[in-house]
Amino acid sequence: MQGNLNVQTENIFPVIKKFLYSDHEIFLRELISNAIDATQKLKALSSRGEFSGDMGDLTVEVKIEKKKLIISDRGIGMTEDEIDKYINQIAFSGANDFLDKYKDVQENLIGHFGLGFYSAFMVADKVEIDTKSYKDAPAMHWSCDGSPSFEMKEGKRKDRGTDIILHIADDCKEFLEEHRILELLKKYCRFMPIAIRFGEESKWEDSETEFTEVDDGNGGKKKQPKRVEKKIPRIINDTDPAWRKKPADLSDEDYRKFYHELYPMNFEDPLFQIHLNVDYPFNLTGILYFPKVRKTIDPNRNKIQLYCNQVFVTDSVEGVVPEYLMLLHGVLDSPDIPLNVSRSYLQSDSNVKKIAQHISKKVADKLEEMGKQKVELKDADGNDVADAPTKLEEKWDDIKIFVEYGMLTEEKFCERAMKFALLKNTDNKYFKLDDYRDKIKTLQTDKDKNVIYLYATDVDEQHAYIAKAKEKGYDVLLMDSVLNSHYINLLEQKVEKTRFVRVDADTVEKLIAHDDNIPEKLSQEEKDKLKPIIENEVDKARFTVMLESMESDDQPMVITQNEFMRRYKEMSQTSGGGMGFYGEMPDSYNLVVNINHPLIGQILNETDSDKQKNLVHQLTDLALLSNGLLKGEALTQFIKRSVDIIK
Repeated sequence: MQGNLNVQTENIFPVIKKFLYSDHEIFLRELISNAIDATQKLKALSSRGEFSGDMGDLTVEVKIEKKKLIISDRGIGMTEDEIDKYINQIAFSGANDFLDKYKDVQENLIGHFGLGFYSAFMVADKVEIDTKSYKDAPAMHWSCDGSPSFEMKEGKRKDRGTDIILHIADDCKEFLEEHRILELLKKYCRFMPIAIRFGEESKWEDSETEFTEVDDGNGGKKKQPKRVEKKIPRIINDTDPAWRKKPADLSDEDYRKFYHELYPMNFEDPLFQIHLNVDYPFNLTGILYFPKVRKTIDPNRNKIQLYCNQVFVTDSVEGVVPEYLMLLHGVLDSPDIPLNVSRSYLQSDSNVKKIAQHISKKVADKLEEMGKQKVELKDADGNDVADAPTKLEEKWDDIKIFVEYGMLTEEKFCERAMKFALLKNTDNKYFKLDDYRDKIKTLQTDKDKNVIYLYATDVDEQHAYIAKAKEKGYDVLLMDSVLNSHYINLLEQKVEKTRFVRVDADTVEKLIAHDDNIPEKLSQEEKDKLKPIIENEVDKARFTVMLESMESDDQPMVITQNEFMRRYKEMSQTSGGGMGFYGEMPDSYNLVVNINHPLIGQILNETDSDKQKNLVHQLTDLALLSNGLLKGEALTQFIKRSVDIIK
């Protein structure tokens, strides 16, 4: 029999080759998916009693022979009429037709559009089919050279199943290289539900017939079996991956092992995982892992992998997974995620949105649950430790950026997270948001009834400021994530009458404004005389000199940085758009002069101008040094001046 393919397009092959699939390598996934479908159909028929023969070995095999790539299965095969229906009439899907007939079949079928077979013409200038149906029908041979013409005749195949034979085109010879095919099989097929064999691999084992002599440790010799190389069939896939199993059947070690199977180049263990298993109102299985996320956010590394009935589709899961969950690792598998004919791109529809919402809810559920569970700790007598941290506290430092990112980008997640998100203070104690507000509101409420949350971003650099705040009885949070400024703004919006102030934003007396004032020891005339003396010795473009009344035993000079300007400058550097004005502004600081300190009075009363300048420089440099701002030549001069003073 000869004929023309029943298609609407004059020549569909250039369309397939150039536009239908995003990448030529997809052809292998499509052809193996068809082979898996054919095998799954046979298993379904057998379970229904409609096929009573011996199924035998159902392994799908991939072979390279000369200039040919061959994909073989022992599935249901095709009759002449089925070839005419499913191959000659392009886009009539065999899987859809099968499902219409057997709607109660639970076996997973991959094909949806009937175009997968024709992806072969992206890499082959001729394609042949050798097939024999499980029915009592003659074997058939079909061939096409990439034109709309085909040839079909009786074939010589003896056993049930199908061989797809690709005569690889000269410009696609990479698909005749063993390492390239192995790479693609591991990428797309390593979790397909039917075993796939490709070539052989080496296995070393003890020989039963060959021996070698080795030292016995006592000066003599002993015989031991010789290690010999044995070639065994290479099975490239795990047909029953962890996400298909019940959580009760998996240990923590099983989850860790599967994680490293997914990401062999990631040597860190995940913190914990969420096992998804949903069958209504959509089908979704998978495992999402929480990696350690510290100072940086990199959603491009170790991406979440999307599968459709165990067939790899993509690791670009935008739309299926909310943006903040892109920081997670793992696998999602759903037949309900709509894909285009090449299964290469996700389409947006209500199912996708429901899946994204469900995943976000499950993540929030997990974190809230961890916030209620205590870590199991025992004391020396074997008793439970009463004040053991929660599981969320134990992991918080590693996942806080993830939670903050979620709260900033997903409103519903933010609403949930307000109940379990933690704050950590500089004493390494953790608090839920409401609990922390209750802890500090008595001492840290200002004259306008705002509760002031004091925080530091670096315990070492801001140690002096933290110490001063603690002397006042204040508590100081440690907030050192890359999203700090944005997250603080969010909390100020969500929690009424709340302000966050970094401990170096002002003098300790003004961090939390009260009605009481410290008496000034200098008159207005003395202050007017003092200010220009100090201003003449500092960089006016960088520092604003401010005279303030502080305790006489406080530092003579203190460097502070305006909370508003510093925070918005940091936000502009991490957000990119809309705040460029702040990002372009140079760093500016306040040089706060404690007019009640004896050394400041000494500056004012010094008649020797050189001594006066040196004293100003020394006190200014001490303030800069305490903030890590004294560097280069200025630091060298400070050290020299300090030595001279000691002399």
